[in-house]
Order: sequence, then structure tokens, then C-alpha cells
Amino acid sequence: MTDTAEPRLALPGSSEGECSGADAGSQAPVDPPAASRLPRVRQATLALVAVAVFALCVRLAEVDPGALLEGLPKMAGWAARSWPPSTDGLDDLLVRAAETVAIAVVGTALAAVASLLACVPAARNLTPARLLRVPARWALNACRGVDSFVFALLFVAAVGLGPFAGTLGVAFHTFGSMGKLFAEAIEGMPPGPLEAAELTGAGRLRTVSWVVLPDVAPGLVSVALYMLEFNIRASVVLGVVGAGGIGQQLKNAIDLLNFPRLFTIILIILVMVAAVDALSSRLRAQLR
Repeated sequence: MTDTAEPRLALPGSSEGECSGADAGSQAPVDPPAASRLPRVRQATLALVAVAVFALCVRLAEVDPGALLEGLPKMAGWAARSWPPSTDGLDDLLVRAAETVAIAVVGTALAAVASLLACVPAARNLTPARLLRVPARWALNACRGVDSFVFALLFVAAVGLGPFAGTLGVAFHTFGSMGKLFAEAIEGMPPGPLEAAELTGAGRLRTVSWVVLPDVAPGLVSVALYMLEFNIRASVVLGVVGAGGIGQQLKNAIDLLNFPRLFTIILIILVMVAAVDALSSRLRAQLR
């Protein structure tokens, strides 16, 4: 009979196990390929570029912490001279505050109506044709790129002093911002309802009225309320250029160094903005 060699298993404590472990541990680490190092180099380069751009912006903005520290005592003196707040002409200030709110409300409402008309051709899923979509996008970007303060300056020269110029300034700038957000909300809706409406042969008007608007209405109202909050704050400074509101009284108080009246105006603005923000936040919470 021939003896068959039995296979031997290398135990953890045996020399063979030690040798195999030594062989595995003696392998040199593999350097990462050059392609894997490229993202790190790119990130480091972008970080250096960002730091350089920020340093340039700081230089162009002439940031001077020393000047701020020197001005703090002067501001503290103004604050001390502002107390107690003045109540002279309080009724006129309240009327101007209501005028500021009216400018923001009417301007936002006009912009909302115009945005509903412009967001349909600006949305990709509703208007695939670039011939219609691109001009609509350009119009929205143009209005969004010009601040309401600049629009107010133009309309003061066109229609004269008063709140109407401020209302038009708010409306044109808000139209650009709100129209873009409306179009993005429509583009973000699921494609299923639109495809179902297309299969039924519904026209563009019926699709928008019965499918699109019911689906995105809560989001559109939320955007409109948010823009109203923003426009309340933006409308305050429109009075500086004669576009109505409480901003003109604010500028007059600063020019005359009437700090008690200035403090009263600031308090009215804070209360007005806080009240509108609280109301808008509650309404937006109910839409969720």
C-alpha cells in the first residue's frame, strides 16, 4: 500500500502562518494613482483663488476696522442724545409708515400678477421652444438685475415724486425675482400630471389652470409672502429719493441731526417690519 500524504493546515501559531503573515505585511503600500490626486490639487487651487479674490474684495471695499472703532464713541453719543424719543408729528409718521406698507403690498401684488403670466413661457417643462423661453428668461433676469431703488429713481423722473414711483420700482424688481422663482417652482413639479393632461388632449390654458396652478399654488403663495417681507424693508429707503413712504422723514431727521425723532422713526420701522414678518410667517406656516 502506498501512503497518501495528508494535507497539512497552517495553524495560526505555526511557522508557515507566520511566514504568510510576514509576506503579507512586507508588501509595500501602493501609491495612489496620479488621477486620484488631481481633485485634491484642483480643490487646493480653488481655495487659493477664493482667498485671493476675497482679499482683493476686502481691499476694494476699503475695510478699516480702526475707523469703525473710532466711530463707536460717536455712535454711542448719538444713541444717548436719542432718548427720550420724540412724539412730535407722530400721526404724520404713522401715515408715512402706512404708505410704506401700501407701496410694498401693491408693488408685490402687481409683480405677482405679471409673474403668473411670465412664468409659463419661462418654464422649460411648459415651453420647450427656446424662441419663446429665452426672451422670457432674459426679461426676468433684466428686471431682477436692477434694484428697486434704481427703478424708483427712474420712475421719479418719469412720473414725478410720490408713492406711485416707489410702487412701480418695487413692482418691476419684484417681477424679475418672483417670476424666476415661479418658473422654477413649475419646473420642479412631477412630470406625471403634465403627461396625463397631454394624453387627454388638454390645451395649454386648461393644463395650466387645472394641473399646474393647483399643484404649485401653495409654493407660489409662499414665495409671494416672502417677497412681501423683503419689499417692506426695501420700501423704507425709497423715500430717500422721493418715492414715498417713511424714508423721506428718516433722511430729514438724519440731515437735521434730530436724533429723538430719528429714534422714533426707527422704532416705527422695527415694529412695522416685525408685524409684517410675523403675519407672513404664520400664513406661510398654514400653507405647509
